[in-house]
This record gives sequence, C-alpha cells and structure tokens, in this order.
Amino acid sequence: MIMNESNIQHTTDNTDYIALLTERIKELSCLYQIAEISNNPEFSLKEILSQIVQVIPPAMQYPYLASAKLFIDGDTFTSAVFSPSNIFISEEIVAGYQPRGIIEVFYQSSDDCTAPLTFLPEEHKLCKTISQQIALILERKQIEETNQKLQEQLRHADRLATIGQLAAGIAHEINEPLGTILGFAQLLQSSYILSEDMNTDLMKIINAALHGREVVRKLMLFSRQMPPKKALINLNKIIEDGFYFLESRCARQGVEIRRSLAGDIPEIVADPSQMHQVLVNLTVNAMQAMPEGGIITIETHNHGKEIELFVADTGIGMSPETVKKIFIPFFTTKDINQGTGLGLSVVHGIVTTHNGRIEVQSKSGQGTCFRIYMKV
Repeated sequence: MIMNESNIQHTTDNTDYIALLTERIKELSCLYQIAEISNNPEFSLKEILSQIVQVIPPAMQYPYLASAKLFIDGDTFTSAVFSPSNIFISEEIVAGYQPRGIIEVFYQSSDDCTAPLTFLPEEHKLCKTISQQIALILERKQIEETNQKLQEQLRHADRLATIGQLAAGIAHEINEPLGTILGFAQLLQSSYILSEDMNTDLMKIINAALHGREVVRKLMLFSRQMPPKKALINLNKIIEDGFYFLESRCARQGVEIRRSLAGDIPEIVADPSQMHQVLVNLTVNAMQAMPEGGIITIETHNHGKEIELFVADTGIGMSPETVKKIFIPFFTTKDINQGTGLGLSVVHGIVTTHNGRIEVQSKSGQGTCFRIYMKV
C-alpha cells in the first residue's frame, strides 16, 4: 500500500486524538476514585487522604515517573513510591477561606524518556481540581464533627436535666427524715447523761445525718432547687477570701498555689456563697488529683463582656472518656469515702444557674484545667 502525505497526516491526527483521549480517561478515573474514597463512611479523614494520594500518580502523563505528596494540617501523606525532584507542580488547599495545606506532584528524571519532562496544562488543571475536591472533603468532615459535638452536647444536657429532676425529688424525700434523725439525736445528747460509748455512737449518728444533709444540699444546688442570692461581687475578692482558709490545707499536702489575678476585673452579679463553693470544689478536686503534691494555678481574666476564672493543676489528669462523665452526679474515680461524686456536678449546676459556661481540658498524666466564663 502506498502511503501519501494525507494518509500520514490522518494517521498522526488519530494517534494524537487517542493519546489525548487516554489522558482524559485517566484524569476522570482519578476524580471518580477520589469521589468513591471520600464517600466511604467507614474511612476517617486521614484514611481518605492517604488513599487519595495513591490515585494521583496514575492520572499523570508518565505514571511510572510520577509521585505525589499531600501536606494537610501538619500531617504528610505520600504515594507508595515517592521521589521528590525539582520537576513538580503544586496547588494550595484552601477550605473555609483558610489555607489548610498543599498538594505536590513530582516527575522523576529517567533515561527511558527522551522528551523533556514537563507537566501538561491539563495536569495543572487536574491538580487544581484535586485540591478543590480535598478542600470540600475537609469542609464536609469539619461540619460532620461539629454536628457530632453539638448532638453530644444536647444528649449530655438532656441527661443532666433528667438527673436533675430525679435528684430534686430524692433530695426533698430524704431531707425530712434526715432532719428528724438529726433533731432527735441532738435532743438525746442534750437531755440525758450518757455513757462514753453511747455518746460516741450518738455522735456517729449526728455526723452521718449532717453528712447526708450536706449531700442533699449539693443535690439541690445541682438541680437548681436552691435559688441563688445574687449581688454585685468581685471575683478576685472571692478568691482571696477563699484561699485564706484553703492555703494551709494545700501546704500540708505539698500543693503550691500560684495566683495571677487581673487588676481590671469588673464586678459581676452572682451569689457569693455559691461562687465560693465553685472555687472550693475545684480546688479540692485539684488537690485530690495531686496526692504527692503539685501546683494549682488560679487566674482571672477580663474578656470585655465576660470574665474568666481559670483553675489548673499538675495532677494525674483524665482520659477523654472520663472528661465526658465528670459533671454527672455521683460519678467519681476516687476511692470509697474520698468523695461523693457531686463536687463537679454542683460546679456545673451553679455556673449554669448564673448563665455562665464551663470548659474542661485534660490529658492523662498531664493535669487538668477548668475555664469558667461569667457574663459581666
């Protein structure tokens, strides 16, 4: 067969068309695989990113020379065969108007490739499209995490409300018989001459009743059955007065108190006795977390429309699972007779009653810090 110039041109055009079509198929396959990976509900964000970076090199013009790297929020993900070089393209990943990372694709030099290695304009476009897809994945994951946290907060608030109602009912039912026991025990103590053994036993009854009444009082505080007697108070003064009585106890246990109180703290409307209760409960909780001694840091900060009370310790800390339960009444990690499990639930009840909010940060072995925000 005789090949003329028109036949050669036609053959060349077909070859170029097939080559371009092959490249487009590789690009579309890459984007399809990214969509499949990102829509798998069983994959975490890191698993998604580590798999996406593997499907990028096969979409390039020279797959056997290509490698890819993702750098997202401080984490690095690379393709199976990764060889950085000075021949590369990159695109910034911007999610929610915030730069989150970068995508880089490299070509490694090879003697088998006679043509100069350069990235096609289509490869630049593909890299940009992939960066946009990753940005959408990051935004979607962030929304999912936010929704999950909000749902958990709602469930937690619902549990606390239910427990609060139950606690209020129990407190009212127990208060009356406790008062009767305490009253008759004190009457016996004052009206009759008792032997030493009988007087000792009677004191045990009185102390047990007083302890029960204190538990009831804390339950009523938690369930908000005791309305606060609010007045204008200075939080710094509450702290100074409170630690006048607490410092000697801390010193005996080898606990150092470090205070840093802001001088421009405005007065707030709050119940002084209840705010004192918050401070005492947080301090005692911190001391119990440091049986071998440590440091308790107390700070106040002025944030304009609200003030902050910061209480931190260098104790044993808590696991994430424990942090989720600390405000539930009677939940405690302490040994028997070392706590009722009501201290932090009372703190939560008081802060909530005052329209404040409380945040907790803790890690096992790294201490705990509480931040309480009260409106001015």
